[in-house]
Amino acid sequence: MELIQQLLDFILHIDQHLIEIVREYQTWTYLILFLIIFAETGFVVTPFLPGDSLLFAAGAIIAKPESGLNIFIMCLLLIVAAILGDLVNYHIGNYIGPKAFSGKYKWLKTEYLEKTQKFYIKHGGKTIIYARFIPIVRTFAPFVAGIGTMSYSRFASYNVVGGVIWVVSFLFIGYFFGGLPVIKDNFTYVIFGIIILSILPPIVEIFRERRRKSAGI
Repeated sequence: MELIQQLLDFILHIDQHLIEIVREYQTWTYLILFLIIFAETGFVVTPFLPGDSLLFAAGAIIAKPESGLNIFIMCLLLIVAAILGDLVNYHIGNYIGPKAFSGKYKWLKTEYLEKTQKFYIKHGGKTIIYARFIPIVRTFAPFVAGIGTMSYSRFASYNVVGGVIWVVSFLFIGYFFGGLPVIKDNFTYVIFGIIILSILPPIVEIFRERRRKSAGI
């Protein structure tokens, strides 16, 4: 419980924690953020790590001259982290295969595989790009793709495009707008808003699925 509270505090007050990280570790901040983004996208057991909010907050912090960090270096490193993370996740899924859903791992259910595969059928390779902007799904999608939903060559192209769009959009939105008084004075609410908007699509989909089931469709 204490760990969950600490994690929530880190996410909701991520700007303050990043300021402390930059102040204490300076250029090592590049590596720290690289590892967080890599882990958040690369391992299905760490979907709770911040992604969208971290990128936005990092951009806002880097915009401050006293940070001493370069937005372009950070952008390049985090793009590499995002791409490598999904790549590792894909290969883990490819190695483990469908046996991962045999019941041995309680957090991996067959229904997750089926729903994700249906999503792939509906949206095709663009699923990898869409998933970048949805927490949990962002971590789970490349893993399922590796199980057999998508060939490696096709996955790799969408992985690069999705990683670039995701990192550049959130990082630079934070860089250019994170310092505005209305955002700076209400940063916690902005981060909370980003989280809500990010998880809204899957919530809507859940309600639609329940409505279809109740209607017998």
